[in-house]
Amino acid sequence: MNMNIERGRKAAERVDAHNEMKTLTDALAARDAEIKAFASKAGEEIKTLGQVSTETKTALEALSQKGTDLAARLAEVEQRLVTRGGGASVGAKSAGQQMIESEQFKAFASRADAGKVTLSTKATITSATTGTGAAGDLVVPDRRPDILAPAVRTLTIRQLILPGSTSSNAIEYIRESGFTNGAGMVAEGAAVGSTDITFEEVTTNVRAIGHMVTASRQILNDAPMLASYIDQRASYGLKLVEENQILAGDGTGQNLSGLLTNATEYTGAQVGTGVTKVDVIRKAILQCRLAELVPNFVALNPTDWAEIETLKDANGQYLWVNLQVGGTMILWRLNVIETTAIPAGEFLVGAGAAAQVFDREQASVEISTEHADYFAKNLVAIKGYERLALAIYRPEAFIHGEFAA
Repeated sequence: MNMNIERGRKAAERVDAHNEMKTLTDALAARDAEIKAFASKAGEEIKTLGQVSTETKTALEALSQKGTDLAARLAEVEQRLVTRGGGASVGAKSAGQQMIESEQFKAFASRADAGKVTLSTKATITSATTGTGAAGDLVVPDRRPDILAPAVRTLTIRQLILPGSTSSNAIEYIRESGFTNGAGMVAEGAAVGSTDITFEEVTTNVRAIGHMVTASRQILNDAPMLASYIDQRASYGLKLVEENQILAGDGTGQNLSGLLTNATEYTGAQVGTGVTKVDVIRKAILQCRLAELVPNFVALNPTDWAEIETLKDANGQYLWVNLQVGGTMILWRLNVIETTAIPAGEFLVGAGAAAQVFDREQASVEISTEHADYFAKNLVAIKGYERLALAIYRPEAFIHGEFAA
């Protein structure tokens, strides 16, 4: 009875998790629709005004933060589903079951004068699980129904910048590269000054990310759960490389040219006497503001964020958080993105509206036997594939540096 209750409880938890996942997925889809509309509006504003309006920036930043929160919750639900087990499996019959189903017992039960019944078994019960006389088949493992996946990184970097889509193999845009302002006060009848504006054309190519898993046709047909698991891991593999490329692609070969590669170098004071990591982040924000740009996030490695959160005053009291309730992940009014994608000892302060990722082909997983001799060998190729481009409109909107010189 207790086992049935436990099975029912776990089944109900899995149903709740699936329902919660659907709700979060729908919310992300709705958020994507909103942000695409604002992204289109931002593109039009750049064409007509040369910059994105404050109203559009504010809306996009709010939607970006909303997407980050929803993505984190979705990753948490997915992790619960992957690590949650089910009830006990059905295995070999116990000695008691064998007895009550035996012909001897049935004959015994039909005789009113029977005093006992003896059941002959082929093995003597021992503690061993293999070999002659073992009871291995009678002691059935409690088989968990799900595959336990390793811990995965919460993917956050893409949520920080503008989304977009393209039907081409490259993105081209015009960026102002110089401005000499000749405007000034003019006396009546005098000539006005001359202003010089220079431009540069920037091209960013669409790049592909892909990988393949080989499996037997039979195992996928016989274990639908395995097929679903491989699909999930194939998609995650794409997204993991995508995040690394958006953040740190070096622009060579088939690599994207990422945020860290294009970011402006931090020029302020390093951590040292009288200067903390909190001070360095504030100086980086100042550097961005002096370039007339307003950052909205700071990306930190968990090691550096932990050091900031554990800062203490002269009396040993924590400056940042209340230990019972924790603290909001905000530093100098910026959202803190804690991720192992950025190395320990480094930071990135940025304005998300100054970069945009364009999907040419969104991440997809395909299964086919049309590879080498897979058809003859009953093998299938499971391929994950996507194509995208990254445009960084204003490199000065991203400040990258190290805490130590």
